[in-house]
Amino acid sequence: MLTLFAHPKVFKGHFGVIQRNAISQWVRLRPTPEIILFGNEEGTLEIAQELSLRQVSEVKRNEYGTPLLSDLFAQAHALASYDILCYANADMMLLGDFMGAVQRVAAWRDRFLMVGRRTNVELDEPAIYDSSEREARLRDLVSQRGQLVGPSAIDYFVFPRGLFPMFPPFAIGRPVWDNWFLWKARNSKMALVDASEVVLAVHQNHDYSHHPRGRHGVSYDEEAKENRRMAGRGFCTIGNATHKLTLNGIESCPYFTLKRQAVRTWWSQLLMITGPLRRSLGLRKEKIASVMGKLGLSSSRQ
Repeated sequence: MLTLFAHPKVFKGHFGVIQRNAISQWVRLRPTPEIILFGNEEGTLEIAQELSLRQVSEVKRNEYGTPLLSDLFAQAHALASYDILCYANADMMLLGDFMGAVQRVAAWRDRFLMVGRRTNVELDEPAIYDSSEREARLRDLVSQRGQLVGPSAIDYFVFPRGLFPMFPPFAIGRPVWDNWFLWKARNSKMALVDASEVVLAVHQNHDYSHHPRGRHGVSYDEEAKENRRMAGRGFCTIGNATHKLTLNGIESCPYFTLKRQAVRTWWSQLLMITGPLRRSLGLRKEKIASVMGKLGLSSSRQ
């Protein structure tokens, strides 16, 4: 009932461990989704063959050699065996509650985008997932050590085939495209569903050694600037969701909550855009955010 697709990084070092953790966990989902791994990065073909997954080597890239999300999404739409698709970052572990959430939302409405907040955790080795009690052990570890991240960090997207035919050529692994995706759903009058209450989405912490300038480079290099240019004013977070998936059903988000979140979204976008300038002036995001925090308007992205 679901086609899950992703574009992993090179399977080396810590990235190799956490991506194997995530993709191996996807295979254990029930009902079992179709999984398509894109790209020809080292290790992608090998794990696809090992786990009997579909692998597509060729993906269009920009002038810097970075894969383009427009081609990734276009190919996924064309190749998917199912009408419900999910794009997920390859370090995200989706557990047993995920497929049930997808089924509930897909049965509720034809036009939707389902997303959810993630929980960050340090996972350095794969042994915890090798026993029959692996999910219970993982949930226990996350409850002890995990940190729920703010609504600006978005790592999985569930949507029906054909609802987003025109996807800009955003560079994968750079900011803002995910915020644009949520904005597009809202702007197209689709239901934007926050599944955070039901779905435990586990993000395995990692460094940014894949970029020569680290996290700063990922956030503010030329590709990041180009992503922001293409996104324009299209910017939403999970806090802008129109509906919320709960244990008791799907609920509409109150109007006043959406208006309050609009201010938070503006603030989050401002902090992201002004990062280099603030650093040059010695202005820390935390100090500025404390002002908004006193007003109850703070928002975080990690």
